[in-house]
Amino acid sequence: MNTANFLEGAFPAPTALDIDTATPARFFNRELSWLGFNWRVLEEAENLRVPLLERLRFLSISATNLDEFYTVRVAGLRELANAGNTSPGLDGLTPAEQLVMINENARQLMSRQQEVFNALQAEMAENGIHILTRDALSKDDIAYLEDVFIEQVFPVLSPLAIDPAHPFPFLPNEGFALALQLERPSDKRQLRSLLPVPAQIDRFVPLPSGDGDQRFLPLEELLQLHITRLFPGYKIKGSCAFKVLRDSDLELEDEAEDLVREFEVALKRRRRGEVVRLKLSAGAPPALKSLIMHELHVTEDTVVEVDGLIGIADLGELVLDNRPDLLWPPFAPRVPERVQDHDGDMFAAIRQKDMLLHHPYETFDMVVRFLTQAARDPNVVAIKQTLYRTSKRSPIVEALCEAAEDGKSVTALVELKARFDEAANIRQSRRLERAGAHVVYGFMQYKTHAKISTVVRREDDKLVTYTHFGTGNYHPITARIYTDLSLFTCDASLGRDATKVFNYLSGYAQPEGLENLAISPISLKQTLLDRIATEAAHARDGKPAMIWAKMNSLVEPDVIDALYAASQDGVKISLVIRGICGLRPGVAGLSENIRVKSIVGRFLEHSRIVCFGNGHTLPSKKSKVYISSADWMGRNLNRRVETLVEITNATVKAQIVSQVMAANMADVAQSWVMAADGSFTRATIPEGEFAFNCHRFFMENPSLSGRGSAGASDVPQLTHTDD
Repeated sequence: MNTANFLEGAFPAPTALDIDTATPARFFNRELSWLGFNWRVLEEAENLRVPLLERLRFLSISATNLDEFYTVRVAGLRELANAGNTSPGLDGLTPAEQLVMINENARQLMSRQQEVFNALQAEMAENGIHILTRDALSKDDIAYLEDVFIEQVFPVLSPLAIDPAHPFPFLPNEGFALALQLERPSDKRQLRSLLPVPAQIDRFVPLPSGDGDQRFLPLEELLQLHITRLFPGYKIKGSCAFKVLRDSDLELEDEAEDLVREFEVALKRRRRGEVVRLKLSAGAPPALKSLIMHELHVTEDTVVEVDGLIGIADLGELVLDNRPDLLWPPFAPRVPERVQDHDGDMFAAIRQKDMLLHHPYETFDMVVRFLTQAARDPNVVAIKQTLYRTSKRSPIVEALCEAAEDGKSVTALVELKARFDEAANIRQSRRLERAGAHVVYGFMQYKTHAKISTVVRREDDKLVTYTHFGTGNYHPITARIYTDLSLFTCDASLGRDATKVFNYLSGYAQPEGLENLAISPISLKQTLLDRIATEAAHARDGKPAMIWAKMNSLVEPDVIDALYAASQDGVKISLVIRGICGLRPGVAGLSENIRVKSIVGRFLEHSRIVCFGNGHTLPSKKSKVYISSADWMGRNLNRRVETLVEITNATVKAQIVSQVMAANMADVAQSWVMAADGSFTRATIPEGEFAFNCHRFFMENPSLSGRGSAGASDVPQLTHTDD
């Protein structure tokens, strides 16, 4: 398939794939598709166009992703397989069959991670950043580390003997430890012991360096250097390192009387979940390996022997701020011109007309300012806010607390089921309650994933509702690296729609008469299916028929089948799917009019957008354009509260289609194009040649949404510097 410009490129010739398109084989396996995405992340660690330490960051991210994948997705499949469940998945594979394919692919991925690390480590050394072993230390280094060990490490260590009086200790999820075989020379007494590596201390210990170099020693090397202090009179006869990954999915009672308390109990269970993977040093002494496997109740298929560094995710610590020469060039998000024109007054800027912001190119601080200004504005009477994920010291929560303490009516929907943020969200909810806010938790059976904020303000003896709809979380930290859209509006119909959704979340009253909003699990999926069907009808009538969509994941079978049917009717469908894609594009007789690509680059593509030509060629003023909090997955469309917001403002619509989507379609530098067999191909870019990069485009150009829309021709006609 042509890996060049999606915006201008023709649809390729269809592939005659040897599958029965009426069977589950028409779907590509979700888990293998996710692994394919993580391979693309890892390959960015090998991309020489990316600065060295940013490549190290990509390597770290690939390892973090894989660990989480095992603790959640693989854990669920193992549970099904162990229970004897042979029900096939969407693609026809049973849980056991999927596990075999996953484990083979993941082992190859881990092996490649080590190879990439070795290459990066050598390049880092060439640039003055050294990761040492204890054998490479000088006498001065050893003397320096003596003080570091005694003062900063020794107080938090818990060396543990393993014998009948000292049973094998519990290691939590992601627990990292050294297993030791020791011998006392004086009487040849043997001792087996465990030394948990404390997670509270940085993995890499800095050493004094000269000539601008920076040197680091892994913490486990420091521990082995001082074993005699921990076990006086003993010497090491054998050792290995290992890391434990446990089942981290939460199970809750359907009728929990106290949801917060139920989650606190479940979080404790998560730490003690069944081991789903054991990473162990290659060449571990057989007796130690046998002991660890026996005590953790794992079999050989759960063990991965690592010939290299265990815990590659920790390499993120070595993405050093003091080496800007090895990082992306600095980038400062812009403040929208319209907000500046109104001296920072968000309400005045929104009153002028609807405002679309494209994060991180335009600062997420505007979302924070919207709520902070509301908290301090005496004319504001009420604020309602959904919180799915946010930062530890969240300025959003600060603003809500300030507003509540000032006597304003504040309602916060806090989603306790946000995976791996459950504990943080419990803390935030209690803080909000102490400030006087009304805190609700939505539904037991659904996660609330919608991103909505409303501010009700008294203006000229009437109440005006200002609304924010987002495609991403209210998280100022991730907003610096995730691409998302924020729509600010005081359109009365959208304000009414948002209020009805909040009433649904707090009172279970199903909203009726939504004007410009569809929500799951009630109407979002059907709205998408209806729009796809309408586009297919245009194609059958001989009119132009096009769909552009962008999201993180596409696996919902009814939506995929609707896209297949539309393709067969002649609808031209171009999809930007960053991660999981269960649809097979370009298959003769099934999907020859569908193209799929994935963008992986400096920023994580996160916005969810869908554009329908509506009988016209995109981009068009007549198109139907939506932004959403939902990916096209079963969980989002059937088991979550999500939003699909129709964009009716002509300027905002043009910004989304002619700028955001057109730039994503035109990208070559960061794009991988999907083939019918599920594989992805990246464009080969000769050294020195220009390739359009949508991230660079948005960073380098002035604000596209501050005052109005650029034309549809702006993306392909702009002048660029070489990559």
